[in-house]
Order: sequence, then C-alpha cells, then structure tokens
Amino acid sequence: MAERTKAHEMAEKQREISVSEFFAKNRHLLGFDNPRKALLMAVKEAVDNSLDATQEAGILPDIYVELQQIKEDRFKVIVEDNGPGIVKEQIPKIFGKLLYGSKFHRLRQSRGQQGIGISAVLLYGQLTTGKGMHVTSRISPKHQAHYFEIHLDTQKNDPIIKEDKTVEWKKEHGVRIEVELQGTYQKGKQSVDEYIKEIALINPHAQITYRTPEKETLTYARVMNELPKEAKEIKPHPYGVELGVLIRMMQSSSAGTLSAFLQGDFSRISQQLAHEICEKAKLNPRARPSTIARDEAESLFGSIQNTKIIAPPTDCLSPLKEEALIKGLKKEINAEFYCAVTRPPSVYRGNPFLIEVGLAYGGSLEKEEHIKIMRFANRVPLLYQQGACATTESIMDTAWKSYGISQSKDSIPVGPVIVVVHMASVWVPFTSEAKEAIAHYPEIIKEMKLALQEVGRQMASYIRKNVRAREQQERINLFEKYIPELANSLSNLTGEKKEKIQEELEKILKKNMKDLLSDVKEAEQTEIKGKNVAFGEKQTTLGDTDAS
Repeated sequence: MAERTKAHEMAEKQREISVSEFFAKNRHLLGFDNPRKALLMAVKEAVDNSLDATQEAGILPDIYVELQQIKEDRFKVIVEDNGPGIVKEQIPKIFGKLLYGSKFHRLRQSRGQQGIGISAVLLYGQLTTGKGMHVTSRISPKHQAHYFEIHLDTQKNDPIIKEDKTVEWKKEHGVRIEVELQGTYQKGKQSVDEYIKEIALINPHAQITYRTPEKETLTYARVMNELPKEAKEIKPHPYGVELGVLIRMMQSSSAGTLSAFLQGDFSRISQQLAHEICEKAKLNPRARPSTIARDEAESLFGSIQNTKIIAPPTDCLSPLKEEALIKGLKKEINAEFYCAVTRPPSVYRGNPFLIEVGLAYGGSLEKEEHIKIMRFANRVPLLYQQGACATTESIMDTAWKSYGISQSKDSIPVGPVIVVVHMASVWVPFTSEAKEAIAHYPEIIKEMKLALQEVGRQMASYIRKNVRAREQQERINLFEKYIPELANSLSNLTGEKKEKIQEELEKILKKNMKDLLSDVKEAEQTEIKGKNVAFGEKQTTLGDTDAS
C-alpha cells in the first residue's frame, strides 16, 4: 500500500493565488465569455473610462472608437478621448494591475466601480494574442505625450513595462489605447454597434465617432452642450455598514473619541445623535474607537440600526433628468411620442439611488414584437443577462394592458414601444463582476415600477387622445368617401330617393364626429387627473425617503 502524502509535503504545494491568476482562469466572471462578447467588453470598458475621466475633468467628451480586423478572429481595438490624460507614473498600474483604481472607495456616482475593467481587457488580450496594451497619454499642451507598451504579470498582479518613451501627439490632452484580442464582430443585438448607439443615447452631451471593421464611419453628434451635474463624494451612511466593516473602521480611524468617529466617518450623524447612539449602546462617547471590544462594537452596531437617522445626501448622484433623456431618445429613435420621468432619490442598504425611465411610442417601431428594453446603470448600457435583471422583472410586473399595450401574464408586453430604464447610484448592486444585470433589491424594484407606471400613464393618455382618435377619423374619412356610391346602391335596392338616403348617411357621420370630439375631451380630462395623481405620488415618495 502506497505511503500517504505527509502534511509537510502537502504544504509545499500550497501557494498564494493572485487576483490576476484567478481571473485569468475565470475570465467569464468579467464578461469575457466568448469572442463576440469579449470584443464588446473591451470597447465598453475603455469608453466608460473615457466618459468618467472627461466628466470629472469638466470636459465635453469627444471619443473615437475604431475596430480593425487583423484576422478572421482577431481585432485591434482603438479608443481615444480628449480627457485630462493620466500622469506618467500612474499609467502602468491603472492598465496593468487588477483591482487598482480611484473609484472603489469613493461613494459617488461613476461608471467604473471595481478597478478591474480596463486591466481585464489587457489580461484578455494578452491571454488570447500574447500581446500587451499600447497606451498614449498627455496631460496638457505644456507636457510631452508618454507612450507605454504594458503587459501584466499574472502571478504577481503587477504591470510589466515593455516600452516607455515620449512621442509626438497632436492632441493637447487625452488618452489613446490600442489592444489586440481574439474576437468576433456581428451586427444586431448585443453588438458593439448596439452598445455605441445606446451609450450615445444615454450620454447626449458626448460626441462619439465610431469606425466599424467594415471601414464605415458613424458619428453620433452631441445634442447637449452642458455637462451632467457633478456628483459629489459622500461618507458612508450608518445603515449601509455591516458589523465587520464597522469594527475595521474603528480600528483604523484617526478620531480621538467614539463620538468624533461617528460624526466624522459617517454621514448624517450630529453630535447629539452620536451621544444618543453611544448612550443606547452603553458606551462612553469619549472612549477611543480603537479600544472598543468586539462585543461592544456589536452593541454599537445594534444601537445604530435602532436609531432613526435621516437618509443620506443625494448630491452624490448625477441623474440625466427628463429633458436630456428625451433628447437622447429623439436623437436615436424614430417615434411619434416621447416621455420621461426622474424619480426622487431613494435608499437601499444605506446607499442613495434614483430611477429614471424614458419611453418612446409609435413611429417606425414594430407593432407586433415585444417592446424593446434598454437597461442602463450610471449611464452605462447593460446588454447581457436581461432575464436576470431587476429592470426586466419590474417591466414584467407592470400592468401594461392598463396603458393600452398588449401583455400576457408575467411576460414582456408587445407593442411599438422602447423603454429606457436608468439606475443612478453610488454603488450599483450588480449580480456579478461583469456588471451586466442589477440585483433584485425590493427597494429598487419598487422605484422602477413607480417610474414605469408614471410613463405608462402618459403613454396611455397619448394613445387615447391621439392614436385612437386618429384611427376613428380614418374610418370616418373612409365612410365619407363612399357615401355617394352607397346611397346610389341603396336607392336602387329600396326605391328611395338617392338624395334622401345620402342625407341620412351624412347625419350618421356627423353623430360619429360628435362622439369622436367627446372622446378626445374625455381623454384630456383623464390626462389632467393622471398628472395630479403622479404629482401626489412624487410628494409621498419624497416624504418616505426623508423618513427612511
């Protein structure tokens, strides 16, 4: 019988696994499931970074995207922006180190969150082609442009700099990246083409030029010359912090007293409230935070949860607002009716968020197909895992028949409609690192449904007032056209005078016209009532938010 492996021999085989190694073997977790999706993810991560950088620097974004087909299954992805650029020392770490970035610890709305995206693009490109990423950056006309060729050491999760030099570059400031990777290009749903169209819709202040692998150049012009409202960083809200995090925060805090820690490290806690929390927890407000034992921390945590604390500030959010959302819809979608709603801010797990919904109806949209759903989180399109997203659940749970759209039970409705749902938050709860679907928090679904119902009422009012009236008018016009011929035929059959029959038919037509005008007036009154209901609902929600 073979001798069993001894503990020290087993121990020699143990070693630390770097985050880069883990994701190299599990790249599907980052959204690189297949070559088609990988090409989309590469463009998405680079464009998201460009939009975030330009917005933070107060620059109207001008972004260039190009896909060059090298071989049947290999592409070069080029993304160039007019942002503030990146200082030389930071370039290797930003692009060549996973979980490195400036957004993870900040509580403010931004497209990126985890510090994985763009370095994951390098990782995938390196795995599939053996090549690194080429980065050019310039921070101002007074500074030279820096060029790097960067690879990623997966065992150490560190960048490897293959080339570092200054170059001539016509841009005064900005970043350009080039990366080769294995990919597949297809048009249609879940394609790079669709992503570019949707990112232009949800960012109407951006100008995006896109050159396809077929060498076709598409320009998505900006329709707004104002940047979105700047989102401000806030401190964590006490309701969003778990016990383990609270303990870690106390151990690392520079505050001299427990009261100062609660006031300085959290939002919405005043001196009076801090003393109330300490009193409930039976702790001395002047105790040093780092000396608080685990049992005492648990008591403090329970006291926080049982104390009424107002909702966190909402200036950390940067919503589109109705006007911008409607302009984005009109720019990309040919419809006859547009509307949009921005809900008041709400809270999940201590994190502020708000929901915006836009809707386009009619025009060239298909009548016999399921409505098209466009999902966004912090101005980023979500093209995959639609069925797993809270957005889809909210749409399916909304009673669209009440708003004049066909719908089977618990399914996506059918009709000439496009629905845009946007969630803005300091921390979007995605279902995976690939950031493709929003988790099913009851607070989020509730807000989505309220926004959907509000645009649904506006659409229903339009349908009653315009579409059905127009259909009725078309039937009346058709009837009027054939009155003389019908009167002549009835005269031959009955022996009555043609003129008398025609007169009676015209009376029937006038009565129908009167009924039509009455329907239009009733629809207008319904619209006014609907607006009053929506307004009252907004007031109630704001009150609930303040009290939460």
